[in-house]
Amino acid sequence: MIIKMLGSAAGGGFPQANCNCRNCADVRRHVPGLQPRTQSSLAVSADGRCWTLLNASPDLRQQIAVTPQLWPQVGGGLRSSPITAVVLSNGDVDHVGGLLSLREGFAFTLHASARVHAALAANSIFNVLDARAVERAVLPVGRPVELGGGLLMEAFAVGGKVALYLEGKSDTDDGDTLGVKLSQLGSGASAFYIPACATVDVCLAARLRGATLLLFDGTLYTDDEMVLQGLSGKTGRRMGHLSIAGPQGSMAALAGIGAKRKVFVHINNSNPVLREDSPERRVVERAGWEVAHDGMEIEL
Repeated sequence: MIIKMLGSAAGGGFPQANCNCRNCADVRRHVPGLQPRTQSSLAVSADGRCWTLLNASPDLRQQIAVTPQLWPQVGGGLRSSPITAVVLSNGDVDHVGGLLSLREGFAFTLHASARVHAALAANSIFNVLDARAVERAVLPVGRPVELGGGLLMEAFAVGGKVALYLEGKSDTDDGDTLGVKLSQLGSGASAFYIPACATVDVCLAARLRGATLLLFDGTLYTDDEMVLQGLSGKTGRRMGHLSIAGPQGSMAALAGIGAKRKVFVHINNSNPVLREDSPERRVVERAGWEVAHDGMEIEL
């Protein structure tokens, strides 16, 4: 199984277009130890031929352009692509905006919860996805689905928050945020992709125990970092994201799961772990975690 990190930043990317925080200002000035990042998206394949996208970043066209594995293959026809499926973990703009780049008769299966499908159906702009070419499949929770090339995917609910543009339109957030387990037919390796998570409970920790690879929400280092930096009045928990550090953070909550490799993804522009020489980055790495970057490739 091959996993390509197309985009490793949270919504807005890094640098964010309207942000002049220290991190964004320094990455624009090409300060050493900082890498630009596009918005959250992942590509995975079991055979190197059929590829599934996990979330469709608004930066998707740019991400495909720098990833040869996702280009139309020689002899593949005038309208062709190795991308055969897209899986949405939630309805956030940074995870669905790239669907608008998959138009022009693009043929694939779109997997999402019923709630997310309903949100897309309610917005007519997504009608650019040709119904004759795009199959909309509701993700079953807790039951594996076989994708192209021998890739298996199992979705499960995690604590989260309804997308900002959908707030107030429902009394429940059930099904709004999903994690995904990826595996390959005939292989014991497993990868978990959870780019948004508000809490780690006993059930989730048990599910992740012994994972070959864990790609987990690394949006904020501390719950109040955006408030302290003057960037927002919202904490991480209010936005549906568990912070990395502290006794209630993800590093502490996941310390005993025994995952062989752990990588933080979906990293906000305010997060000090983006700075390769920061004390926070050293803390994360000493705890056995990596910080994702665009173009990162992992083979299981």
